[in-house]
Amino acid sequence: MPLALAQLQDIGDRISDRLRPWSRSAQFWVRAADIYTSYKVCQLRAGFVKDEEEREAMWELQHEIGAQKMYSLCSELGGLFLKAAQILGKPDLAPMAWVKRLVTLCDKAPATPIHVVRDVVEKQFGKSFDDMFEYFDVEPVGSASIAQVHRARLRLSKTDVAVKVQHPGAEKLMMVDIRNMQAFALFLQKYDINFDLYSATKEMEKQICYEFDFVREAKAMDRIREFLFVTNKKPPVIVPRVIPEMVSREVLIMEFIEGTPIMNLGSEMAKRGIDPGGKIATMAKQKILTDLTLAYGQMILKDGFFHADPHPGNILICKNTEVALLDYGQVKAMPDDLRLAYANLVIAMADDDFLRTKESFREIGIETWSIADNELEELFQLSLRMFDTRLPPGVTAMSPFAEDSSLNKVGVQSFPEELFSVLRTIQLLRGLTVGMGLRFSCAQQWKPIAEEALLKSGRLKAARSRRPRSFIRRLFWRDSDNCT
Repeated sequence: MPLALAQLQDIGDRISDRLRPWSRSAQFWVRAADIYTSYKVCQLRAGFVKDEEEREAMWELQHEIGAQKMYSLCSELGGLFLKAAQILGKPDLAPMAWVKRLVTLCDKAPATPIHVVRDVVEKQFGKSFDDMFEYFDVEPVGSASIAQVHRARLRLSKTDVAVKVQHPGAEKLMMVDIRNMQAFALFLQKYDINFDLYSATKEMEKQICYEFDFVREAKAMDRIREFLFVTNKKPPVIVPRVIPEMVSREVLIMEFIEGTPIMNLGSEMAKRGIDPGGKIATMAKQKILTDLTLAYGQMILKDGFFHADPHPGNILICKNTEVALLDYGQVKAMPDDLRLAYANLVIAMADDDFLRTKESFREIGIETWSIADNELEELFQLSLRMFDTRLPPGVTAMSPFAEDSSLNKVGVQSFPEELFSVLRTIQLLRGLTVGMGLRFSCAQQWKPIAEEALLKSGRLKAARSRRPRSFIRRLFWRDSDNCT
């Protein structure tokens, strides 16, 4: 290529790089405004329709249209919006039309070309790619918003490994996305939602910055793996082992774990001749969910340091229904005072204690206002929507932001940033519960762990209560059971 032409191309690339954040922001605001406006117009039109079935039909059509628009936004812009799709693509947080479209976006980020992957790995470790790997699958196992994962085999140890490699330039664009999302959150909480959304996006910003440091992620994996091993005779979940001296800020190499993605569990059961809706399948699902939430209860309430991203793409089901928990980019350390205050709330929810719930909210630092005559009951219902996986009989979706939510009677004007990771974790766990067709209360399961944490701190003087004989049944409700 002639020198002058190469210089012109270089200048063009630089200009394109500088304009890309502006172009990206413009695309977001145009699309977000279109989605928001279409819903407000539907809300206005539905207000003039008296027939309930006609109103429902209007909203169903709107959800289909909104789902397609949101899918286009997330899939075409990628980056942070793929994470947004993971959060919104849950049966208990978004309309079913949205769930069906957005759930397909897990691990669907554009892949970085293999020659770029090779360059990144060699630069990070200062070694020849071929000297490190006997085998390297050029097709990634999965590609998400921050990184992609390849299966490989180390040349020296003959060990099968997962190689996680960052997408070059992803961090810069992610910061552009989060600024736009923060501005939109401020708008929504001012005009539509009685909840401190801005603090949620600030916590998201902090967590995303952490996700780009794979050295930090490796340390988190080692810490959680050791904690669960020491705490249990047999750890409730499998945590991948980091390969020593094969970690850098942009590349993380760990053991490869064979398993079935939890999203494919039903189809895998069917392949093996097991009825996905039968008794055997239900028992297997109950064990999977019990083990997974037990691990989270121990991490959150005993250690205060936990994996904060249990979306379906990060959960594998291995032999004998063992659960493997992947991707430790999002982890959270809770201050002891907040951990113990949250333990108190867990007990309040498990015991259906309205007054203790209000006291726990105050201790945690959740500031609310109320227009409800039955404030204590509405506050308790709000706590269940935010911090428990249980659902009332016959209900399959219970979002904190739904039209019948207690947020319409009890507004949350201040919410601790440190607690948003817990809130998001509970919402994701509830999504798994709904997806498996179960009715499960993490508050009931976590109550003994919460009592132990308070007892150890000297804040609970009474002896820890024993689990009732019907403990497992209390965790899993049937439609005929009373939840509260």
